[in-house]
Amino acid sequence: MIPSPETLPRFHFISGLPRSGSTLLAAILRQNPRFHAGMASPVGSLFTAMLNQVSAGSEWGPVVTTEQRRRLLRGVFESYYADQTDKTVIFDTSRLWCSKLPALLDLFPDAKVIACVRNVGWIMDSIERLYRADPFENTRLFIDDAERNTVYSRVETLAQRNRLVGFAWSALKEAFYGEQAGSLLVVDYELLAQAPQRVLPLIYRFVGEPEFEHDFQNVCYEAPDFDSALGMRGLHTVRPEVGMRTRATILPPDLFEQYAQLSFWTDLGRSRANVISAKSEAGQASQARPQNT
Repeated sequence: MIPSPETLPRFHFISGLPRSGSTLLAAILRQNPRFHAGMASPVGSLFTAMLNQVSAGSEWGPVVTTEQRRRLLRGVFESYYADQTDKTVIFDTSRLWCSKLPALLDLFPDAKVIACVRNVGWIMDSIERLYRADPFENTRLFIDDAERNTVYSRVETLAQRNRLVGFAWSALKEAFYGEQAGSLLVVDYELLAQAPQRVLPLIYRFVGEPEFEHDFQNVCYEAPDFDSALGMRGLHTVRPEVGMRTRATILPPDLFEQYAQLSFWTDLGRSRANVISAKSEAGQASQARPQNT
């Protein structure tokens, strides 16, 4: 039986940069019994594969109408989450979604995308730490020895436009300056980790849901099987207590500085995106910046 629109959950999306708090945010949101949220799902890959099969270049493209494509693609979401019968809101996570805003908002006009961000230098530092923590494993993030030889080759590989960090950064930049930016909320990792009690109410307001009292001292999430298959243990492990740990970077200074300059989301004057920013003098969360300001 096809569910009626009245019984379908509302869909929102978590996207943005890797190692920037998307798993942490999902772990917090899933405390709300009305919500489903988790690490990256296969829905984004299924969405792309389906679209490839019914678009130009495929033998089936000429015989599938645009409306049929919409139904097929929406059906990917509805079928994958069909067992979440007790949830009224689904947050699907994928770095792909920032590059698919026109399609997402056509399928789900009221959907919002929450993009987690972080200083790219610290993103590279975080991935490099995980790599060095398991020196007897060749992670699948790198194809061959030429890519994994040194910290310079590893970081440069990750930054390529079709790789882990470079793709996510490019997709987010497209969404941030695009015509659908009003449906995007950018959340800085450090602010989320330091002041979750201030950030979460703003997120609830953005997605139009009643607030929920979260327990930021008991946040748990891990996916050891997935991380082991990727060859990078701890990639999706969330510590129980939300907070920041101060440390020095393990990257060479020139490499860290090169990537620390890439925070385009601070350019608020040329985007309609909503941004939860921190007051530099107090480190406190401000309200999501209204659109068109």
